[in-house]
Amino acid sequence: MTTTVAAPPLIARTETLARPPSTLWRDAMRRFSRNKLAVGSLAIVAVLASMAIFADLLSPARYDFSVLVDANQFPNGRHLLGTDGVGRDFLSRIIYGARVSLTVGFSVQAMALCIGLTLGTLAGSFGGWLDYIIMRFVEVFTAVPIWLFALFLISVWRGSDAISGAGLINVILAIGLIGWIDICRLTRAQLLSLREKEYVLAATALGATRLQIARRHLLPNALAPLIIAVTLGIPTAIFTEAGLSFLGFGINDPLPSWGKMIADSLAYVRVYWYLGLFPTLVLALTMLSFSFVGDGMRDALDPRLGERR
Repeated sequence: MTTTVAAPPLIARTETLARPPSTLWRDAMRRFSRNKLAVGSLAIVAVLASMAIFADLLSPARYDFSVLVDANQFPNGRHLLGTDGVGRDFLSRIIYGARVSLTVGFSVQAMALCIGLTLGTLAGSFGGWLDYIIMRFVEVFTAVPIWLFALFLISVWRGSDAISGAGLINVILAIGLIGWIDICRLTRAQLLSLREKEYVLAATALGATRLQIARRHLLPNALAPLIIAVTLGIPTAIFTEAGLSFLGFGINDPLPSWGKMIADSLAYVRVYWYLGLFPTLVLALTMLSFSFVGDGMRDALDPRLGERR
């Protein structure tokens, strides 16, 4: 007796053939979308970014617009989050504070990526004496706490006639000049582990230079951990700026900063509780959101988790 096996339906075979091939980034997006905490945090980050971009349209008033007769008003229908000690709308200052914080976070990481990626690529691609010099340079910066280094730079700039001292640009420079260390070490480690792969040896045999190999083969394959490092570095930069502003070495008035708003509220916190509560909540929410997005991206971009999710 002959057994006939039915062929799969034509529609199912057509859908199988039309399905796009699986790639690392497509699989990563699928795994990331399954992480509800990371997706929700990404939505919060999108809201914060929208606040920063459209602060001029969303805020009820300018961040520096002051009405002294409205000073220290509790949250009400006219001022939803109240006013500060000189009559500035607190909601407006928190919205503009999102612009300052995200500007610092992304600018510091862009600066750190430019410095760290360049030095890490040179160290990991060429090795030898160049790698030795760069890594000794990295070790010197690693021994210096980022807070003390930033405070030192801003203090020096504050006493200089050529540089105005504390301010948005100077805070970005102070944090970015030491924030590249982790990216440099990560780039070097990734390139050292990848340059022994077969495709790198084949490219070397075909006459490709070390920089060509790094640009075409090594860096694209090291992109995933670098993206994770940059994402997790954004909340660190934001928190550092808030801490510097809290200590009085960060953003200058009247430009709003969540850290400085918290510091200014300490003298009145027992009575005007909202002055410290709202910027603290927004800062904590921002830190958590970026951290959860970074954790979600780390899990999504790890190929070893593909079979377990």
